[in-house]
Amino acid sequence: MEIKDWYSRNFETHLSGRYITLEMVMPLLDKYKERFDLSFAGKSENDLNIPLVRIGNGKKIFLAWSQMHGNEATTTKALFDLMKFFSEDEYFQKEIQLFLNTYSLYILPILNPDGAALYTRENANGIDLNRDAQNLSQRESRCLRSVFDRLNPDGCLNMHDQRTIYGFDNGKPATISFLSPAANAERSLTKARKIAMEGIVRMDQYLQTIIPGQVGRYDDGFNPACVGDTFQMAGVPTILFEAGHFKDDYEREKSREFIFYSHLAFFGIIGEENNINPAEYFQIPENRKNYRDIILRNAKLKDYTDSVDIALQYEEVLKDGLVSFQPVVDKVGDLIKLFGHFEVDAGGEEILTLTDKNLTDSVKVTEIIKNKEGITNKLS
Repeated sequence: MEIKDWYSRNFETHLSGRYITLEMVMPLLDKYKERFDLSFAGKSENDLNIPLVRIGNGKKIFLAWSQMHGNEATTTKALFDLMKFFSEDEYFQKEIQLFLNTYSLYILPILNPDGAALYTRENANGIDLNRDAQNLSQRESRCLRSVFDRLNPDGCLNMHDQRTIYGFDNGKPATISFLSPAANAERSLTKARKIAMEGIVRMDQYLQTIIPGQVGRYDDGFNPACVGDTFQMAGVPTILFEAGHFKDDYEREKSREFIFYSHLAFFGIIGEENNINPAEYFQIPENRKNYRDIILRNAKLKDYTDSVDIALQYEEVLKDGLVSFQPVVDKVGDLIKLFGHFEVDAGGEEILTLTDKNLTDSVKVTEIIKNKEGITNKLS
């Protein structure tokens, strides 16, 4: 069976959308108790459990964590897809057994359960855990560091979501991005960095076969307050994963699939057995902030002599357990260097809104009206 066919039939259907909480994943973890080792690594600031799953019994130890930022759940979904794969009884048995005998993969599926419940980047105290690697001021930060010190892993997988603003000069969005963090201000190519780069190149080689031109690389500016930089400083190869936007995929269901394939490619379960040159890492294009969710082209606005472009960016709002997307004006002007995930040519017509404010930066928009024809376009 091809891996894409397996995935389409077997991905974890009990998790979907942008809002994933500890309450949602615990029944799934309970289901896997007979398959994998389940424990609790610590407590959050609001005293919620932080679960830890171990898959495999091999000597090569890897540590992965997701939802360090509570509102970044795509990689959590992908990790549960991975658990589903490793519990498979019929297909890919040779590959699965080899992995289980070679690796011990430890997973913290939701490191920040308080932030996940609130759908916030930060934890319950308003702290960004990915800027707390040195201070270790929060229980969640100390939990991750304690697991890291106890396991002394051979590598770490730091799982995140990235905003829809990232793309490339080729006009394509950055659907999946990676980073081998720097270990010092000079961004030296330490042994750990090179090993992480090799892993990224391996994943990129596979992803290019399914999303060509849509894999990016983050800037590697050094910040010791970040967890990836800190672990790389400790000599442990660490890879930052960033699940981004795929066309019409605001629920990040395709992105989770690509992250799942990335995991399998990283561990050599899928993909070609090519010689990996870590220098190829720098051939992966660096992310540009050149995308917006919506761009209205050639619009006429009050107080503007010439037609302008209007860029809108979604603000994610949690309401009644669902995430809604509220368009907010981001930029107005000549936006020829920006791409839109959705673009509309206003054809020089006047744009009105159901707000008493002019269309300027930071204005929230619920509807736009092309004045000449009286056509209303729903934006949310």
